[in-house]
Amino acid sequence: MGRAVHVRDDLVIPAAEIALRYVRAGGPGGQNVNKVASKAVLRFNVRDSRALTAADRERLLVRLAPRLTGDGDLLLTSGAYRDQSRNRAAVLARLATVLRAALRPRRARKPTRPSKGAVERRLAAKHARGVRKAERRSLD
Repeated sequence: MGRAVHVRDDLVIPAAEIALRYVRAGGPGGQNVNKVASKAVLRFNVRDSRALTAADRERLLVRLAPRLTGDGDLLLTSGAYRDQSRNRAAVLARLATVLRAALRPRRARKPTRPSKGAVERRLAAKHARGVRKAERRSLD
């Protein structure tokens, strides 16, 4: 079918796990657009892939959940170019980019504390608000 997709050093998606179809695309191309199936539609089953480790599979299923079909397929398309070969290359590159981004570990949040000045300003504002409300009360 084609070439394997290199995602990172330890992860290569074999060509056998990627299904590519070609359909008619809109956009530039004149009459050619009505005759030639140049838009590339890629289907990759995350749930059944043997190339993924269990941890990678779980991470992808969680992070890509909105983009997956009920069967666990990731669908990507490319119809930006007039010819089939460039659309195929673009959609394969996009698969690598999407998988790489989803597999990247999230940076841990470092908890921060408000500065001393910020705490003092907040407390001063609270006190001023309390004084303003106290002045509204009747004295009798």
